[in-house]
Amino acid sequence: MKDHVNIPVFIPHLGCPNLCVFCNQRYISGCEGFDPSGVRNLIDTALSTVRKGQSAQIAFFGGSFTGIDRELMTSLLDTAQSFVSEGRADSIRLSTRPDYISEEILTVLSHYSVKTIELGIQSMSDRVLRCSKRGHTAEDSERAAALIKNFGFEFVSQLMIGLPSSGPEDEIMSAEKCCEMGADAARIYPTVVFRDSELCDMTIRGEYEPLTLDQAVERTRNVYGVFCKKGVPCIRIGLCSSDGVSSEEKYFAGPNHPAIREMVESSMFFDSVSKSLTDKYGLGPFTGKELTVTVPEKCMSKAVGHKRENAGRLRSEFGFGKVRFLESPSLSGYDVRAEICSEDL
Repeated sequence: MKDHVNIPVFIPHLGCPNLCVFCNQRYISGCEGFDPSGVRNLIDTALSTVRKGQSAQIAFFGGSFTGIDRELMTSLLDTAQSFVSEGRADSIRLSTRPDYISEEILTVLSHYSVKTIELGIQSMSDRVLRCSKRGHTAEDSERAAALIKNFGFEFVSQLMIGLPSSGPEDEIMSAEKCCEMGADAARIYPTVVFRDSELCDMTIRGEYEPLTLDQAVERTRNVYGVFCKKGVPCIRIGLCSSDGVSSEEKYFAGPNHPAIREMVESSMFFDSVSKSLTDKYGLGPFTGKELTVTVPEKCMSKAVGHKRENAGRLRSEFGFGKVRFLESPSLSGYDVRAEICSEDL
């Protein structure tokens, strides 16, 4: 299978009918404006860096692509299509809102090499959507996803963790609904508070409390676990560190950490080791014993954890004197083998 590369073209706020409480797309995309005349050169330059054997997909991100001026939308699609026709790109990808999907719009998209449509669902709770001033309903998301699948496009769900009035149950339910709706992949974004957003004002007034990093990792892990269980790949967790959203000028509060995905996956591995231990040996403690944890290949750093956090937790919570990690090609996903040495250290 070819390595996949997205060629991102950001169109901040274009086509968006309202401003959600959490939103400041100028900060999220790193674009203060949009110049259509520069798109061809942008794509051409980016494609020149694609290596042989990589699959390139031109991706329109940032705004609600199917809600922008129709002439501009088709012009951008024509530009992207020209690179596909030349064999320099494989397909086109776009992100949009659920309420900006219709049979008419999808018919237009079907005339181009559009393969993937990402829906900014954010939550499947109508209460959470109202509190976030999202401007669409959960039913809109269900309808849009069904249309996308019926037209044969790939459907990617985008969910947010920690939105106003949202709790862990809402987020788990949202992930489960997205799986039921046929999501081919997912993105998970813990809510970050940006300056010049309504959510920032709400935070200052004490009407919204941002998640701590630990809370965000735990709640994201729960949602990620739903997608893993259902076999839905999660293509991103958290904002991209290259988006430049961490500066004091842009970032106000919330769990914006460049390694949040690694922290979530590390937490998944710790849970797997804990379950393997308790299923096989009981609750312990295992004072002074040696523990060997075998994990899938190329997962050593995630399993050990940031600054060997998981190894430290296994010692402190279960009493092990020594913890070592090994890799095995016979394991996959978050499967592990936990074995305790029969002799004290």
